[in-house]
Amino acid sequence: MMKFRNLISFALIIGLVASFTACTNSGDGKEKVSILYPNWVEAVAYSYLSKVVLEEKGYNVELTNLEPGLIYGELSKENSKGDVFLDAWLPNTHADYWADYGDKLVKLGESFSEGTTGLVVPSYVTINSIEELNANKDKFGSEIIGIGSGAGIHRDTERAIEAYGLELDQITSSGPAMVASLQRAERNEDWIVITGWKPHFKWANHDLKYLEDPKGIYPMDVCVILSRRGFEEDMPKVADFFKKFNLTEDELYELMASIDDNGNEQGARIWYEANKEMVDGWYEN
Repeated sequence: MMKFRNLISFALIIGLVASFTACTNSGDGKEKVSILYPNWVEAVAYSYLSKVVLEEKGYNVELTNLEPGLIYGELSKENSKGDVFLDAWLPNTHADYWADYGDKLVKLGESFSEGTTGLVVPSYVTINSIEELNANKDKFGSEIIGIGSGAGIHRDTERAIEAYGLELDQITSSGPAMVASLQRAERNEDWIVITGWKPHFKWANHDLKYLEDPKGIYPMDVCVILSRRGFEEDMPKVADFFKKFNLTEDELYELMASIDDNGNEQGARIWYEANKEMVDGWYEN
């Protein structure tokens, strides 16, 4: 009986080791890095660039597309299946998520350090302030074209509608659908107001302006790189890479343009090869 129990204990230990190994290593023996990202253009750019670079350094990188709330929730778990999120808008836009999960997450660095949000119109639109929207609501079809309800800017826009007493409704769509609406309006110089933020490639491709926000509803943020607890201890070299990972607005727009022209992974690879010395410097000790 004792031998049998010892065999069971040994089998359980082997099973636990195998389970842990499966979570941290791929089938080819490479260390695995799991990056979670929402379907936002800058998040796609950060994530695919990281994938290309880290795979070049010998890691197996898994990308998983999730809504932002699910990303925060997953990374906060004790046995999270994710490792890193590169596009947390803090301290303001994602304040609710941080209040719920922040004490279980780790801030590693900043992918972009000059984030802004607000209501955006084409430059040919002759108003300049959110306070002028109601007087021109018919020209805008009484609509503000937004993105998914899980995004912080969606919540802030609901706050703006209440604070300014706006007689326009926020239309929930997606980032690509929002840009498509902008492009259609611009063809005939129709008036349109969208939820907008920097960084986003639309600023490079379109002549746009923020509407002034005298009530200060829309905040400034940085795009923070978050990890699960224990990631830095498990993979110190990769964590150091993310601590140094940072793009300027021009660099990010060049990366986005390459991705737009060549596809996610190939576009990121082309940009990486053109900026290899800088990016490899983020990885080297």
